Amino acid sequence: MAADRNRSRVRLTTVRARTTMAATVVVGVALVVTAVSLVVFLRRSLVERVDDIAKVRAQDVATLARQGTLPAELSVDSNDDGSITQVMDASGRVVAATAGLRSDLSLARFRPSSPASEVRTVDGLPFGEGGSYRVVAVPSATPGGPVTIYVAASLSPVEDAVDVLQGALAAGAPLLLALVAFTTWTVAGRTLRPVDAIRAEVADISERSLGSRVSVPPTDDEISRLADTMNMMLDRLDAAAERQRRFVADASHELQTPLAAARTDLEVALAHPDSTSWNDIAADLLVANRRMERLVRDLLFLARADAGAPRTAARPVDLDDIVLSEAARIRAGGQLRVDTGAVSAAAVDGRPDELTRAVRNVFDNAEQYASSQVSVELSSDDRRVTLVVHDDGPGIPPEDRKRIFARFTRLDDDRSRRTGGTGLGLAIAREIIEAHQGSIVVEEAPRGARFVIRLPAR
Repeated sequence: MAADRNRSRVRLTTVRARTTMAATVVVGVALVVTAVSLVVFLRRSLVERVDDIAKVRAQDVATLARQGTLPAELSVDSNDDGSITQVMDASGRVVAATAGLRSDLSLARFRPSSPASEVRTVDGLPFGEGGSYRVVAVPSATPGGPVTIYVAASLSPVEDAVDVLQGALAAGAPLLLALVAFTTWTVAGRTLRPVDAIRAEVADISERSLGSRVSVPPTDDEISRLADTMNMMLDRLDAAAERQRRFVADASHELQTPLAAARTDLEVALAHPDSTSWNDIAADLLVANRRMERLVRDLLFLARADAGAPRTAARPVDLDDIVLSEAARIRAGGQLRVDTGAVSAAAVDGRPDELTRAVRNVFDNAEQYASSQVSVELSSDDRRVTLVVHDDGPGIPPEDRKRIFARFTRLDDDRSRRTGGTGLGLAIAREIIEAHQGSIVVEEAPRGARFVIRLPAR
């Protein structure tokens, strides 16, 4: 029993049930308002028509009275609907009346209540078919003196017409509401059926089947757009999962390489202790350890960036100080000339440690592949700051100028892994620059690689 009640409650909370109930209630209220308005309008129209007929009859009798041809008994018209007429003089004497009208009945006591009103509704007149009547009083002059003409028109035809309409509405409204509820329930069910199918398909998709996609109905409506949106979301999830798998695989490989090399060196040294230079072994292990330390640090930075970890607040940074410091570091190596003659003052808003890391990674890349010289330019205007780092090395092919910023990317030939690079430096630089609302690209140069960084000016 409890399960049945819960099932019924769930059905009533579905979109289909709520839509059906809402449509039924709205149509029901509209029907009630329309029915009441229609009955009121019909009754008023019919009563006004009865009043008009009574007034016309009174005017006809008034015309006879003014001409002095008013008979004592007024004939009953063949199209008459039960109305009666009575003409009385100023003394209250009945001058003329409808044939067959009781002589003791005076319509004068049913005259309208005020001079401003022309018609009065009276119930229970002791003649005719009973019911309500509309009494019209019209004064007129005759050769024998003034008279008042009274016409009492029956409202029975009006009541009959209103009763017929009310009966039709009472019988038709529930049927119409039932039809609206059935139609809404059916249409809503058919409309929401693709949504339920999409839900079922999405429920079957797991992290191991992100390549699956939901079926898109060929209707070009909100449902098909929902399916397209779900597929786009699955595309993003699939791409993110693929990036994560590739990231983990590349990171594992990069960590495994120095570990395997260190283990090999140690195994050879232990196998031949007499011919082993332990100082050389220690130096090699130190190099491998530094490489792993830098790799772990880079991986941790990228992991935090992917997770959306909060960053420190931005503050004013003199980018020229960072550029000159990194240029001095490379110049101190004694192997390259570093031209900083085109470096001018430039200020940005950012995080100094991250900007230093991005600039250092770009400089390290230039130092690694330059033949003899690295040229640095730094300029600014009211809108942006532009940093150019140009080496005279082998350059980067046009087809690789975007791929170079992907994680764990190394190019062939002269851009191979000669110095133990991990392929993360430029990826981290791009991550930092874009986080500062800037951009980093490789532009065309006569020789070597030309990296251009653009940042919003302070």
